[in-house]
Amino acid sequence: KRLMGFCRTNLFKRLESSGLAFLLSLERHILRNYVYLYAIENDKPIPIGTQQSEMIDVRSDEDMDNFGSSTFFDESTDDENTVNEPQLTDLKTEEDFKERAAEIYAQYESQYNKRFKWLRPSLFISSLAKDLHKDVKSLMKISTDCGDWIPSEDAKLNALYDLLTKKHSAEKVLVFTQFADTVDYLTKQLKARGIKQIEGVTGNSADPTEAAWRFSPESNSKRDKINAMEELRVLIATDVLSEGQNLQDSHIVVNYDLPWAIIRLVQRAGRVDRIGQRSDKISCYSFLPADGVEKIIKLRARVRQRLQENAEVVGTDENFFEDDRNDQLVIDLYNEKTGILDGDDGTEVDLASYAYQIWKNAITADPNMQKIIPELPPVVFSTRNHQPSNTNPESVLVYLKTPDGTDALVRIDKDGKSITESQYAILRTAECPKDTPAIPRHEIHHELVKKAVQLVLEEEKSVGGQLGNRRSARFRTYERMMQHVQEIENTIFDTPQLRKAIDCLYRNPLKQSAVDTMNRQLKSGIDNQQLAELVVDLWQEDRLCAIHEQEQQNEPQIICSMGLFAQK
Repeated sequence: KRLMGFCRTNLFKRLESSGLAFLLSLERHILRNYVYLYAIENDKPIPIGTQQSEMIDVRSDEDMDNFGSSTFFDESTDDENTVNEPQLTDLKTEEDFKERAAEIYAQYESQYNKRFKWLRPSLFISSLAKDLHKDVKSLMKISTDCGDWIPSEDAKLNALYDLLTKKHSAEKVLVFTQFADTVDYLTKQLKARGIKQIEGVTGNSADPTEAAWRFSPESNSKRDKINAMEELRVLIATDVLSEGQNLQDSHIVVNYDLPWAIIRLVQRAGRVDRIGQRSDKISCYSFLPADGVEKIIKLRARVRQRLQENAEVVGTDENFFEDDRNDQLVIDLYNEKTGILDGDDGTEVDLASYAYQIWKNAITADPNMQKIIPELPPVVFSTRNHQPSNTNPESVLVYLKTPDGTDALVRIDKDGKSITESQYAILRTAECPKDTPAIPRHEIHHELVKKAVQLVLEEEKSVGGQLGNRRSARFRTYERMMQHVQEIENTIFDTPQLRKAIDCLYRNPLKQSAVDTMNRQLKSGIDNQQLAELVVDLWQEDRLCAIHEQEQQNEPQIICSMGLFAQK
């Protein structure tokens, strides 16, 4: 039943993306069925294993998504080796499909023999052939009812064309879709309609990074290598470009279809909403599924469930929505409305980028600071005037590195108690103009600095241990991974790679890029399985942990402190 539900849901997701992608899936399902029927009717062994699309036709299928990759009928593995543009074949009748299936089976026996396990038909129940015929009949009826696909009547494609030629005719536009078939379809059709400087990128592309450079030469420092003829105005891509690429020469993102994982929306927008973006406004357009399809795949219900789970994971300091039953808020999430994924004050998840931007602004305004600041000695301190209130008392801010090299930012009041756990709030509190006058150090300043260090160390010892602070990305990720391992123990998902990645996470601090990624993922409500896949991917690419990159210190290192006291 679960496999049936998966196949049905996957077909509707294909339909939500593009009609052509849906019809290609129908055709491939029918062909797979006839391959099995050919084996059964000719008493030949049945191939057991994933039948990728390059074995069935000469077209690409969908890119890998977070929905899984090992299921027998999972088309998300179909795009490994094919690069040709998608097009429907001339297979119309049952005889056409039977003839093609016989050819495919012959290829399986020879060219792809080692890719499969082979089982004799007698091992399967006799009703298998009957059920396969029934599936074929149903699928062929759907295909016949749909008729020929006519791109000129594709309302969704037409809307994208109008967006590119009317509303944003002279601007760079980044278009995302889940499926490689849709990428190739859109690229071909938009080129045929006269749009120039356009390219499509999928997991099959020889060099996705090269396309990213052509689309965004300024942000990738490739202006001297990319001439005007090579530069792209429109880039259509699967999520192969949703992480790790600088595309901020553009400020317009289009979600042609909606991904399973909410975090993909964040990652897609994050390709342009980055340091170096010159536009004051980021525009994100999303094509929402038709109501009929939406009801079947229950996409909004999935979003609401993720939001509820997120509220349980992120903690009391972070709030997404006051009312997770508000449909408008969910639609705002689809459309990446400004601030919808942030806290109440519109803060950015990526604290490191925010801190870096402060530094960049400072040295731009006064280049001398680039030399002055690094030369300041450790434990440097200052005090400025501060008018206290009940919620904003007199205090000391302390920035230190813990014995394991973890950065810590803490603010404590005159009683030695922590005022807030929000790192962003502490950073904002420290903000002041360059010419702000310093006032004499308060008599208890150093005593409070000592208490702040003790507070951080005691907290790490009691709740973090080897993993550091409980609020850290590393601690929360490790905690989620241990929960996940308990859930999947002794299943096919409990892999040696996952265990090794978790062990690496426990033994070593995260790289800063991994910290930023994990914070963003955790805040956006990623589930345990998707988080595990991300951890393994980062580990395999050596982007997860900083192994032996710095010597472990035996003592905490106080970098600096600031007193906030009323001037006497």
